[in-house]
Amino acid sequence: MTTATFHPTGDVVAQAAEAGYFPGRHAVEVTAVERLTDGVYRMTFRDAYIAAHARPAQFVNLFSKDPMKLLPRPFGVSETDGDLVSVIFAVVGKGTDEFSRMRAGDTVDVLGPLGRPFDVKKPAHYVLVGGGLGVPPLIYAAQSLAAAEGSRTSAVFGYRNERFADAYVARHADATYSIDESEGNVVTLLDRMESDGTLHVDGLDTVILSCGPLPMMKAVSLWASKRGIACQLSMEQRMGCGYGTCVVCVVDTVDGRKKVCSDGPVFTSAQLGWEA
Repeated sequence: MTTATFHPTGDVVAQAAEAGYFPGRHAVEVTAVERLTDGVYRMTFRDAYIAAHARPAQFVNLFSKDPMKLLPRPFGVSETDGDLVSVIFAVVGKGTDEFSRMRAGDTVDVLGPLGRPFDVKKPAHYVLVGGGLGVPPLIYAAQSLAAAEGSRTSAVFGYRNERFADAYVARHADATYSIDESEGNVVTLLDRMESDGTLHVDGLDTVILSCGPLPMMKAVSLWASKRGIACQLSMEQRMGCGYGTCVVCVVDTVDGRKKVCSDGPVFTSAQLGWEA
């Protein structure tokens, strides 16, 4: 007995969007896969719906062509350009290795955009604090905020070694600061910004948006809390479905356990109880 997977065409996806329905899993064209550094890749695919509707910190699920790999891999949207969507990911297993080997003209199944985004409605100085593979959603935050009147953005990125995302975020952010493990960490950069007066600019409230390793985000959250700075954190967690059914990605909050995929991935410091 064989089973078939339904792959709606671009026209079907467009019709669903026009009718107000969220498009289901569907195949899209890969337009490029680039190696940024050792084990880190940037994939671009064509999907007008995701490009038009994705918000900062939302993610997409990519599906392996191997029927034995049932679970999708979630990746934060890193940039959009017209009907093109880019994601940046590290090769950590067979699924991500498969994606890294794709080429222009291949197809991949996608579902999204998913999750609760950063709240960037009010004018502010948004300080985008990311570490490692937590930086892609912050690139998209910078891109989205570049079109917002009255806001400014500063990217504060920490890397293990090679600064693979600086060139991308610098296209959108007003200022870019980065550091590697030999020099310090993102809190080192935040301290410098506080000392030199670049943390608060143009009389705007400062808001931190952060994504990256858990210890880094906890440290950033506590740093911000001590200074009365609002902090939103995009949590990284293993996921199964990506839309709240499987309950794999739960995280502890002050209001009990919440699902990162649907209740998040964005939570405030207060929600997580990460305050000084």
